[in-house]
Amino acid sequence: MFDFDVLANAIPRQTVLCIGDLMHDEFVYGEVSRISPEAPAPVIAVQRSESNIGGAGNVARNVASLGARCIFVGMVGDDDTGRALQAALAAEDGIEPVLVVDPARPTTRKVRFVSEHFSTHMLRADWEHAAAATADIEQAIIDRTLSVMPRADIVLLSDYAKGVLTPRVVRGVIDAARAQGKRVVVDPKSLKFETYRGATLLTPNRKEFAEATRSRAESDAEIAAAAPAAIEQADCEAMLVTRSEHGMTLVPRGGRPIHVPAHPVKVRDVSGAGDTVAAAIALLLAAGADWETALRFANAAAAVAVGKKGTATVSIAELRRSILPDAALAAEDKIVAARGDIQQRIAAWRRAGLRIGFTNGCFDILHPGHVKVITEARANCDRLIVGLNSDGSVRRLKGESRPVQNERARAEVLAALEAVDLVAIFEDDTPLDLIQRIKPSVLVKGGDYTREQVVGHEVVEANGGEVILVNVLPGFSTTSLVARARNG
Repeated sequence: MFDFDVLANAIPRQTVLCIGDLMHDEFVYGEVSRISPEAPAPVIAVQRSESNIGGAGNVARNVASLGARCIFVGMVGDDDTGRALQAALAAEDGIEPVLVVDPARPTTRKVRFVSEHFSTHMLRADWEHAAAATADIEQAIIDRTLSVMPRADIVLLSDYAKGVLTPRVVRGVIDAARAQGKRVVVDPKSLKFETYRGATLLTPNRKEFAEATRSRAESDAEIAAAAPAAIEQADCEAMLVTRSEHGMTLVPRGGRPIHVPAHPVKVRDVSGAGDTVAAAIALLLAAGADWETALRFANAAAAVAVGKKGTATVSIAELRRSILPDAALAAEDKIVAARGDIQQRIAAWRRAGLRIGFTNGCFDILHPGHVKVITEARANCDRLIVGLNSDGSVRRLKGESRPVQNERARAEVLAALEAVDLVAIFEDDTPLDLIQRIKPSVLVKGGDYTREQVVGHEVVEANGGEVILVNVLPGFSTTSLVARARNG
């Protein structure tokens, strides 16, 4: 397993130069319950709609959401959609847009109509002019790309065949990148892989790879057999074939193929998953990762992306929480100091309409009684914060011989529990100050307390929340466990 701490520290230092086809993605969600009386077509009762920066712009958004910086070169038309995209890109943290305006074409726009109940795409409407850019526009794209290339650590070409990445533009960008010693990742659209000669890595999907190599490309072995000729054709270092639910296969030039299975996740929408893969693997290569590390990271990122609706982005925190099973890695994201910056997370949960719960304790030796309180607390809320007494606080409450485990070890054990969303370590003898800042909707303690004995109950009830007492499991006590262990 790759070291997430090392990657998390390296990624923010990277700058990706992304060039490709920008488009406006709109998703219209609704319910379908009848057929139109005017024609044999379903009628969608629209409930909501979402607009996103799409195409290569979604690659840029994924680079930024993973914590790095992206310089994005693209093209828009001289129209309202183009101006909206320019404004949206400019508002994105971590993205520096460098856009060429072509008044002779409309900005590419795609509207997808989706059934909420079945999570099924019913129809897509496209506004576009996919012809290659004119010579003047080509030159403008090349000039602007070369002007910013020295500031990039890696170059990424995201080809949607909408006119930006013409053979001339591709050739000019790859040749310039190689002259400057920069690696180039290409998410290709052309089935003539020689168009991208000199790139470091090509990332076609299985269908594109099969058509380009005139092979079945169904199994690991078939892809591995067809890849060497494709690598020679593209004069690249490696070929990565994305295979949807069958995972990914990466074949380095002269090296052994690397196959990784897809993560077992509920697929909600595959729109833009390839963008996430391209962004993730480019970032990892820029950070100095080897092929297998970069592949496994990109595979994990894709699993998070397809679990979301619409054109999705992925963050490092989501990868830790949703994909990686290592408790210490999960703890890195879940553990905070009580006086640290937890307000941003709480505010985000409240904006999403989530019910926040709170419980607390020393949790010196985690036992079934603790687990019962924590799981029942989580059953009464959408997000659970666990307040954890610091080592100094435990010594004052329990005596100089405690705690048995230091606060970091206790926090990591709690953070490994799926029911726990955040562990806040506090220095005071009671969590009152923490409760006053969180203002939870639910405050949970064991039934060996009365409501009046629960610290912070007045704060919670004054803000419209409730106090819940959970029946304790008899026979479980950290103090008794410690005594029994010390007595042999």
